[in-house]
Order: sequence, then structure tokens, then C-alpha cells
Amino acid sequence: MSIYIYNSLSRKKEEFIPLSSPTVNIYTCGVTVYDESHIGHARSLYLFDVIRRYLKYRGFDVRFVRNITDIDDKIINRSKEVKIDWKDLVKKYIQRYYEDLEALGIKKGDCEPRATENIADMIKHIEGLINKGYAYVTESGVYFNVRKFKDYGRLSGQSIDQMKNGARIDPDETKHDPLDFALWKRSKPDEPSWESPWGAGRPGWHIECSVMSQKFLKTDTLDIHAGGRDLIFPHHENEIAQAEALIGKPFAKYWIHHGLLTINGQKMAKSAGNFITIKDFVEKYKNSDLLKLFFLTTHYSHPIDYTEEKIEETKKQKNFFYEFFDKVNYWRLLDGRERKIYFAEDKAKVDMICEIFKDKMDDDFNTPQALACLFDLVDYASILVSSDKEDAFRYAKVRLEELLNIFGFSAKPTKELPVEINKMISERDQSKKNKDFKKADIIRKDIENQFKVFVIDTGNGITFIEK
Repeated sequence: MSIYIYNSLSRKKEEFIPLSSPTVNIYTCGVTVYDESHIGHARSLYLFDVIRRYLKYRGFDVRFVRNITDIDDKIINRSKEVKIDWKDLVKKYIQRYYEDLEALGIKKGDCEPRATENIADMIKHIEGLINKGYAYVTESGVYFNVRKFKDYGRLSGQSIDQMKNGARIDPDETKHDPLDFALWKRSKPDEPSWESPWGAGRPGWHIECSVMSQKFLKTDTLDIHAGGRDLIFPHHENEIAQAEALIGKPFAKYWIHHGLLTINGQKMAKSAGNFITIKDFVEKYKNSDLLKLFFLTTHYSHPIDYTEEKIEETKKQKNFFYEFFDKVNYWRLLDGRERKIYFAEDKAKVDMICEIFKDKMDDDFNTPQALACLFDLVDYASILVSSDKEDAFRYAKVRLEELLNIFGFSAKPTKELPVEINKMISERDQSKKNKDFKKADIIRKDIENQFKVFVIDTGNGITFIEK
């Protein structure tokens, strides 16, 4: 079955056909390193990591680039606010960013280029736009002439007049049009700067992504460009304009945008006291899987509202998986009992559930429905455990681990139970054979209290769940 993706550019679901299959080139907008990354950033980082993992699972050779914006007005203003050098500020928050990725179990991109390390390429791109008549030089920098680019507004679905009415536009009397955006900004004496044909300055935010995506993916046209819905205008609209105006080819074939995150129905902001960093969440819950499970319950394209109650609900979901792994890892057939084997039929049922999972993910990465398939798989596999069908439930465990890996989860690690438990199990089993159920129940309680587990009897065996 083919994969279908909702393309923000065409505003419809399209079959995913990479330009040079099986290679897939993906670029996502990364963080601006002036502060701690928050759980809104976490959603973006995680969702696109899931998409990367799933495409690899489906056999594609994924090349994944995510940039780091390490020069920007926000960085300059923050460095002045906290009175430290902007380079030291950037260094600090790049390190924090990578710590957050590790805490979330998210791999780095194949390349994570920094804007300040690619300024020469940006200058060359700007020169090309000037030579083609798409950009002009003023006293304050270099600007892109949006009216020269006939397709401007195609991604956001707005006319230029609509954009002018709805946009927050920086006032600059030197611009030809209020919507024209900066490709190069001349720096003030106390600001970081690089030499250019238009004076000492720094690149505009939008030019970074156009240049670095094409450079590091080594292509004029990306297969997928991804980011938050808040970036459609003006950031992604401007990326398209400055890239296609110079190259004369489509900048990206598919555009994927995720919905935004709120906290208890409100926009997250430090001033509102509802700003939750990735570091804060992990320190509080000691487990990033809770946050990832929470994200999976809502389709990536939809907004999501974070509440403590929803996180508590995801704890139950996580424990649902963990309890199953306990059942499998600690299952044992009691002495003298016969193993049951009905593998072919049970394997077919497990495979069918896994195929449904794939169908749901093929349909625009529908993680809520795919997650529901995993719950179905655990339900069925738990029945196999209760029936002591060892080959079948161990096969189900392997398939479950395979699919959980797409979501960045790992199986619960197994704790080695002390050998003393074996003697108590044998004594309890003998008591049950002798119909001394009172003694058997006492031994069960002793096992549970001593070894911090719950004892679960199956048809011919026994298993445990850690307390």
C-alpha cells in the first residue's frame, strides 16, 4: 500500500512519491537557541522523528536535516538582557538542546547546520537574487521584492493585500513594500556582524533555511519540508519565494505542518506562568515516554492541549505496555505442565493487527489510530500469555517491540528475579495440587510482599507484574 500525506501546499492528501526513491530528503526548521526548549518544541522534534522512523521502516533511505538558528534578533536581545556575550549564550543553549534530544530519545539529524557557519553561501544566494531583479539594496540592508514573485502567497493561500492586513510588519521606510522581507540586515555598532557587499551585517531569518536545506540535502527540490503551522506565513512562504526565484524549480514537493500546543487551553508563555520546558517535564516525571504517548494521541496536524490530567491518563497507557512486557518476561511454565502450540493461527492474527497499524500510519501518519492498534495487539497477546501459548506470545512481543520502536519507545527492561522465588513457586504449586488453597494463597502473598510483584496464574504456568 502507498503512503499518503496531507500536503499543505496543495491542501489535499497526496500519494507520497519521492523524487528519487528510495531516497527521501527531509528538512525541518529547528530551534533558535536563545532559551530553554519547551514542550511545544518537543512536539515538533518528536513528531518529525516519528515520521523519519516510519519512512525508514517502510524501506526508504531517509536523509534528514534540521537547522539551528544561532544568530537572530531574539538571540541578540536576550544576550543584552542577561548581559553575556551572544556566543556564550548560543553555546549554552545548543548544549541544552542536545541534552533535551537525548532526554527525549530523539536522534540528531544527519546534519544540523548552524546559520553562522553558512553565511558565505547565504551571501552568494542573495547576490543571485539581486542580479535576477528579485532583491534590492537599501540603507538598512537587502530586501526581497515580494511583488516580483508571482506565486507569493500560494502556501498560505492569501493574496498580498490579505497578508498586509493580517501580518505584523516591521516598519522600515527604506522598503519598497511593507511585506518585503529582509535577506540581509545591516548591524548596529554593538551587534554581531559579518562582512558583505552591502556592509557589515547578518542574514535574515528566512534565507537561512532556504540555503542550508538545499546545500546539505544536495538538491534544489526537497521531498518534504516540515515545521509548525505557525511558520507557514511568513517564514515558509518566504523560503519558497527566495529559493524558487533563484533556482526556478519547486522548492519542496510536500509541506507538512503540525498543529500547535496550548497549556490548559492557553498559549504557553512565561508571563502566564505556564511555560513548561522539556527539562522540567523530564525532571518531574522521570520519563519522556509519557510526553511522547501524549503527543501520539492527537493527529500531528491538529492542535493539542496539555493538561496534568491527560499526562496522568498516559501513565495508564504506559503501564498497559509495561505490564504486558512483565507478563512475557516473567512467564514460566510450571513443572510437569505441557506447552501449548497453536502458532500459525495466532501468528496470522498478530500479523493482521500489525498490517492495520501500517495502514493507519500510511494514511498521513495517523498515530492515534496506529496507537489503538498497539493496544489491540497487547490485548490479544495477553490472551496468548494467559493460554500459555509461549511461541505465539513471544512472537507478538517481538512485533510489538518493532512497532513501538517507530514511536521511539523501548521494551521495559527485565529485572532478574532472585532464585529463591523458584522454591516458593514449587511449594505453592504443590499446595494447589493438594487442594490446600489456603496455604497456596499465603505463599502467593509472601511472594508478592517479598519480591514486590503481583502473581498471576495462567492455564499451565505463572507470570508476574512488577509493583
